[in-house]
Amino acid sequence: MRKMIELVPAIDIIEGKCVRLTKGDYNTKKIYNEDPLEVALQFEDNGIRRLHVVDLDGAKAGRIINFRVLEQLAVRTALEIDFGGGLKSDDDLRIAFESGASMVTGGSIAVRNEALFESWLRRYGCEKIILGADAKDKKIAISGWQEDTDVELDTFVRNYYEKGIRKVICTDIGRDGMLSGPSVALYKELAGIAPDLYVIASGGIASIDDICALEEAGIPAVIFGKAIYEGRITLKELQRFIL
Repeated sequence: MRKMIELVPAIDIIEGKCVRLTKGDYNTKKIYNEDPLEVALQFEDNGIRRLHVVDLDGAKAGRIINFRVLEQLAVRTALEIDFGGGLKSDDDLRIAFESGASMVTGGSIAVRNEALFESWLRRYGCEKIILGADAKDKKIAISGWQEDTDVELDTFVRNYYEKGIRKVICTDIGRDGMLSGPSVALYKELAGIAPDLYVIASGGIASIDDICALEEAGIPAVIFGKAIYEGRITLKELQRFIL
């Protein structure tokens, strides 16, 4: 029997509030809730076990900013939280873990400072360090998606798989916040790199059918945000994926 896809709702934080952007553009910011804890508790009450929290202020500033929000979410819920956005130093990582993150995601740092990212992987292990692979036209983008690179997505992921990474969050930037459906073929291609690579699909989820399509394709996990905040997916609909 195929394993059920893992549901990972996203809470993106700007100035302590739950927001969403479109294609990573900070000018498109839309506030969905002034209190991220209220959102997290709703997810937990409906059987969700994991949360993807992004410090968008941190991503822009290049250092962790909203760690107090992370701390509150970790203390007040039993959710397993993976945290990303602006993690650029050993100190940022220490603060994230001390604030209650179960896992952290590094994207820009994995491009800019491979040695540092690899040291985190060695120190904390592949269960706690997730590779953030945010891509535009199959090329990696960094710094909160404000900066394009020439780094090929496939090469980037293969390189870090060989160095011990086993979990990767791949966001198709062109679809993020667009409610246009996920890049199923892209995620299948990444999953084909190795059978034990845990691909977490992100970007474009618009309906429960999109989650079904990813599960059918054998993708292990999915991140979604705008679709649930806009009412395109209901918490009740998610119950079919929750054991």
